[in-house]
Amino acid sequence: MTKKIVLLGASGGCVDVLDTLYDINLSSPFRRYDCVGFLDDNEDLHGQRILGAPVLGPFQMASDLQDECFFATAMGSEQNYSRRKEIIEALGIAADRFETLIHPTASISEYAKIGRGVIIHQNVTITRHVEIGDNVLVLPNTVVSHGSKIGCFSIVNAGVCIAGDVQIEESCYIGANSSIRQNVTVHSKSLVGMGGVVIRDVPSGSVVVGSPARLLAPKAASNET
Repeated sequence: MTKKIVLLGASGGCVDVLDTLYDINLSSPFRRYDCVGFLDDNEDLHGQRILGAPVLGPFQMASDLQDECFFATAMGSEQNYSRRKEIIEALGIAADRFETLIHPTASISEYAKIGRGVIIHQNVTITRHVEIGDNVLVLPNTVVSHGSKIGCFSIVNAGVCIAGDVQIEESCYIGANSSIRQNVTVHSKSLVGMGGVVIRDVPSGSVVVGSPARLLAPKAASNET
């Protein structure tokens, strides 16, 4: 049965989700998804088409569509990552209407646990006993090693290397091409800057940058949209 999908957000990484949908359809013996279109609060985008899919209107339309559609979202950035949970839950979409999307080139261990509403892009590797919470975004070419856990609503950018038994708590942002040493915990609502090399625990609500990563701004994650 083909599922109808609405994509939440029509700019930035949200658009890449449509590519993942297309690739899933191409790799399947039947058409698994029909993209109904995008929702976005930017009125300048309303009525436009992005890669063939229409921008239907604002986010508030989501609650009216959830009886017939499923949803996927890559919303969130370094500016608002700590409020990603609040932003998504405010849409009023039932939890079971968020679709998990895994690109056909991703390698996922049969012993891994993947939550609801997770989006995993191209060439991601997730090994045994990894646990990924709900509404997590994992961008291309990332590796998540054995026994690691990624908390709900977190964003893991492209080219990240997460070693074994790492704990990334809820609503974190892991910058592109960064690395996290084994047995390290990144506490909730923290940001690891692009290219950071994390060798020790990161306090909740902190920003760390550099190699080795150093504390830049404690509690800086109390940002706004």
